[in-house]
Amino acid sequence: MEEKKLSILVLDDDPIIRNLLRSMLREKSNLHVADKPSKAFEILKKNDIDLMISDFMLPEMNGLEVLNKAQKEYPEIEVIMISAEGDMDTVIGALRQGAVDYFRKPFTAEDIWIAIERTRKYAELNANLASYKSRSEYLQNVINENMGHDIVGKNATMEEIKKQMRQVAKTHDTSVLILGESGTGKELVARGIHNMSCRKKEMFGAVNMSAVPDTLFESEFFGHKKGSFTGAVADKAGWFEMANKGTLFFDEIGEMDQSLQVKLLRVLEDRKFTKVGTQKEQDFDTRIIAATNKSVEEMSSGKCFRSDLYYRLSTFTIYLPPLRDRRDDIPLLIDHFLKIIVPRMGKRIKKVHPEAVSMLKTYDFPGNIRELRNLMERAIIICDGQEILPEHFPHIVRSGKASTDNAAAGGDGILDLKEVEKQTIIKALEKANYNKNEAARMLNIDWNALYRRMQKYGLK
Repeated sequence: MEEKKLSILVLDDDPIIRNLLRSMLREKSNLHVADKPSKAFEILKKNDIDLMISDFMLPEMNGLEVLNKAQKEYPEIEVIMISAEGDMDTVIGALRQGAVDYFRKPFTAEDIWIAIERTRKYAELNANLASYKSRSEYLQNVINENMGHDIVGKNATMEEIKKQMRQVAKTHDTSVLILGESGTGKELVARGIHNMSCRKKEMFGAVNMSAVPDTLFESEFFGHKKGSFTGAVADKAGWFEMANKGTLFFDEIGEMDQSLQVKLLRVLEDRKFTKVGTQKEQDFDTRIIAATNKSVEEMSSGKCFRSDLYYRLSTFTIYLPPLRDRRDDIPLLIDHFLKIIVPRMGKRIKKVHPEAVSMLKTYDFPGNIRELRNLMERAIIICDGQEILPEHFPHIVRSGKASTDNAAAGGDGILDLKEVEKQTIIKALEKANYNKNEAARMLNIDWNALYRRMQKYGLK
């Protein structure tokens, strides 16, 4: 397929230069020529121009003024400046105002075409970057829409949390540690801080730290070069590179292996990383937000988590209370989930019966807001009418009691995978009379894997 010709506008008051450029460019481009700025802007009004080549010394206005006006009125056009001056102040001024290239007279045809090809590639990169940012923004909007991007709650505690989010969002790169039980909305708070900050148009990357294998940590976070190890079939950008200028959210940071905590601490202190397979250090500018369901005491004790890394991450700490401590917000959350889930399900449900709301307010929600959302989604699926009733919820909710054992054992409550695993390990240990080798055999896992899980759940 033949490559589309560029539309080029040449602006120069010297007829010799205009004729020279005409002879060099007319065969490979759609060429327009002007001898003064007013004529050039008339051409710009009537034609789709890709590239303007402009002299610096002109009648009516100088080249920098032309460049500035072109940037404001036709920002999609790339501009190359030429001049007999050749002084560095002119070059720097042109490049600072947005010129993509600059060269001095006299020039050859090769000089011109090298500059044009360089500009074409620059324009393609800009277009790709704009496309990437557009897709990234669209994806973030979809995620926010599906998760719900508002912090729902009006009690004093939640209002204070919203205030803290606004305060820390105004800072450039202050690290944030979010504490709270599973399901309290820690990632939602992290996204909220990102969306309120000056980084909101850049990437928000979320990483589950408990799921990153030891052997792939450096590749995942720092990236690697092709051929740097078996299986590295292509260059790969790590999280610090991908989220540069944006925000990185480290979920379940408390479950991170201690051997990896040292590597993470060094990178956060130096603000530099080195790709696997290279020797060159790269800077990064990323806000770090971490979250854990562990307590301050557990995180700062230095037993399972390095205290120096804890203090590096906890410059600004936000604590999210469990849902049972903010029952007044339950009706607001019910209404919120109703509004975002019902349209997606294509249902005609308009409200939740007051008795169902009162029933939910008496339930303890061991799974917190995540459990409430799951219960609402289940009720919406079951409900065939226009109003959700108490019978659309499981028996454990209707009884007004939350039984973690029942839920973990697979009753008609909402299953908590972590609790299921913890209770299974406890039962295996009891059955093996606390012989860890025997318990590991019964669970069909290695002794080391059992030991790590026991540490994870605080089992002695």
